[in-house]
Amino acid sequence: MITISPTAQEHFIKLLSQQAEGTHIRVFVVNPGTAKAECGVSYCPADAVEPDDIELPFEGFSAMVDADSKGFLEEAEIDFITDQMGSQLTLKAPNAKLRKVADDAPLFERVHYFLQAEVNPQLAGHGGECTLVEITDDGYAVLQFGGGCNGCSQIDVTVKDGIEKQLIELMGNEIKGVKDATEHERGDHSYY
Repeated sequence: MITISPTAQEHFIKLLSQQAEGTHIRVFVVNPGTAKAECGVSYCPADAVEPDDIELPFEGFSAMVDADSKGFLEEAEIDFITDQMGSQLTLKAPNAKLRKVADDAPLFERVHYFLQAEVNPQLAGHGGECTLVEITDDGYAVLQFGGGCNGCSQIDVTVKDGIEKQLIELMGNEIKGVKDATEHERGDHSYY
């Protein structure tokens, strides 16, 4: 579930040696599954362990994860890096904002996850977003664009060379292409 690098493990052992006996670390996600999701690490005294916590044993300490955070911490990585700027604990949790779906989940869920996890973070840099409207019987993902994508002169490039190309690479046996259902003509509905 969570990978903790050897340098991060050493760091935690050092920190925990200065705490009360039986103290663990807790890895958690605040607001999991939302755009405001944030990951964190804290001390977890023995009396703060909940019955439904998941214990991840490491050599010299345990990491505790609450049941609500579990699915959002899949593939999470914790590292402790030291460079010329100093030392820093890093936590990467690619599924914190959106719970990863299983490889055998329904096609709609897998395409939705791909859009939310891979496409929308890139579009957000330009004030845009897209949502999956439907998957047609003949295998086309129908998307609705909003924000900065509405009225954008590069939308065809984004759809065909970006999203469609990636979806076909990932799910080519199930997805034939992408169709844009957005009204891109400039007007009162346009973002800019």
